[in-house]
Amino acid sequence: MADQQFDRLPELADALIRRRPTVLVGTGGAHMAVIAATKTIPIVVSFGGDLVKLGYVASLNHPGGNVTGVAVFSSDLEAKRLELMNEVVPRGEIISYLFDPNIDIADDDRREVETAARRIGRDIRIVEIRQDADLEKAVTTLAEAHVGGVVMAANPLFNNLRDHLLALTTRLRLPAVHESREFVVAGGLMSYGTNVPEVYRQVGVYTGRVLKGEKPADLPVLQPTKFDMSINLKTAKALGIEMPTSILLRANEVIE
Repeated sequence: MADQQFDRLPELADALIRRRPTVLVGTGGAHMAVIAATKTIPIVVSFGGDLVKLGYVASLNHPGGNVTGVAVFSSDLEAKRLELMNEVVPRGEIISYLFDPNIDIADDDRREVETAARRIGRDIRIVEIRQDADLEKAVTTLAEAHVGGVVMAANPLFNNLRDHLLALTTRLRLPAVHESREFVVAGGLMSYGTNVPEVYRQVGVYTGRVLKGEKPADLPVLQPTKFDMSINLKTAKALGIEMPTSILLRANEVIE
């Protein structure tokens, strides 16, 4: 286990390679380490960026190498989360986007959010969170600046800091939208993202097919078709927010 120390992932991936596995599975930010570790052992990943653009596969239909898996929508969903926060935060108030620039899809996601903000006529404040120690200062500064709401980027750092992050945004009364329902179940305001269990199911199916002899080069990269939107009305009430009916009607899950 890396114990949230992401710089250890290459070392751990190398240790796995030395055991000569039949197939490697990379999820939750570990995909980069396993892909970099070998060009021969079959790899199945779930990944939030453009696998073709980054050179991990030749094309989605014909990966052509030792890597395949599920290409989870990322940039498009970041923009969608901004649009949801736009419906909640009054016009004239600033929305902030918090992201970790250390991950390989961060720049694409940031540009997509900036483009979406211009499209809907919103001021957006971009804030970098590079490590655990940056989080409290950044969120406190945003609250003191009376930022109307926060869009949290989808990345492993924020997932690992979930409890701390939710405690901060609750204490500072700062509305936030997250990537997964786990944040909402734990007390976050709302989430919109890919249905994670379905992604892992697809990863498991592909891993089984590789174990039975199929090659990643011949298995098209899948794209998710199920998305979840969750709202926590108890949190909305605590924050003094009346959730728009338009959002409540679109939610898959409303916690009361």
